[in-house]
Amino acid sequence: MATLKDGICYSNRSVVFFYNLSEKNISESWGSKDIAVVSLGMFVCCFVIFANILVMLAIFMNRRFHYPIYYLLGNLAAADMFAGISYLHLMFHTGPWTSKLSTYQWFVRQGLIDTSLTASVINLMAIALERHQTIFTMQLHSKMTNHRVVLLIAGIWVIAVVMGLIPTMGWNCMCKILQCSTMAPLYSRSYLIFWAVLNLSAFTVMVAVYTRIFIYVRRKTHRMSQHTSQVKHKETVVNLMKTVVMILGCFVICWTPGLVLLLLDGLDLTTSVLKYEKFFLVLAECNSFMNPIIYSYRDKDMRNTFKRILCFPCVRHDQTGEHSGVRFNTLDQEARRVRDGDPGEQVNGGQVVLRDAENILESTDS
Repeated sequence: MATLKDGICYSNRSVVFFYNLSEKNISESWGSKDIAVVSLGMFVCCFVIFANILVMLAIFMNRRFHYPIYYLLGNLAAADMFAGISYLHLMFHTGPWTSKLSTYQWFVRQGLIDTSLTASVINLMAIALERHQTIFTMQLHSKMTNHRVVLLIAGIWVIAVVMGLIPTMGWNCMCKILQCSTMAPLYSRSYLIFWAVLNLSAFTVMVAVYTRIFIYVRRKTHRMSQHTSQVKHKETVVNLMKTVVMILGCFVICWTPGLVLLLLDGLDLTTSVLKYEKFFLVLAECNSFMNPIIYSYRDKDMRNTFKRILCFPCVRHDQTGEHSGVRFNTLDQEARRVRDGDPGEQVNGGQVVLRDAENILESTDS
């Protein structure tokens, strides 16, 4: 270690050299822990790929899903499917196989993971912002044009690809050997800090957005409670809380341990990161199959489409129209209609708005 100096490039050295430098041992043979982690990882990958392909097929086949929110959900499914493929690639290039990789192959392996997981996280944030915009106008679907949706999706992937290429383009420790991290021996500690803080910031934005949505809807439902039963009022708030807890809870459980571990490694504050590295990586990947469950699988129309895909000869689902026929007015429109004494709406007007608000909140989680 004393002969190693920053400023001297070691790009011609092998992957084993950097692993030995970071004291991250490469197993010479498959141990029980390695087999358990890889087996679990492969199972998770297969489920992630299958679930997200199913979501993309459902969105493509059912014209009811041809709206901005579902295009974003489809892109989320694509990102999560790519995460599953990337992680499956990792499973076949880890353990004892790591020593056979060139530095270029190692960067490709890590870059695929960084790209796919970053795209998944940014998609989650984009969906949160889209829900924020629709809830505050009390509409079922965003008025965003298809052109803007395409630009947004393209921007998400550009950012994700750039994030995956940054270490390969120079932000690594091959020429700053004393700054090599422990979890990713060819990555600079400063990059790990940057990547962890960026994703934790995305999480913070999601917390702020959904908290604002909850406060807004709770205030609106409280004002309209005089037009509806107390039971209905409580049910709406409880359903919203379930949605918020599921979305944020899943993200916290799956991502926070790994991100905190990366941050600690980047700051060089702990020497025990390798004990938990693989399990936290699998946990982060689990977020990719939780996303379809939260955003898609609880949607009734989505479930019916899944039945057509998985059991077409057994279940014949006849679509009678492209739209459900439910009219979603703004809060101002409903308030004016109730104030003007529109027949048949004086008593039930609050329930209509509450039901619409609940449908909006659960359009991807009903």
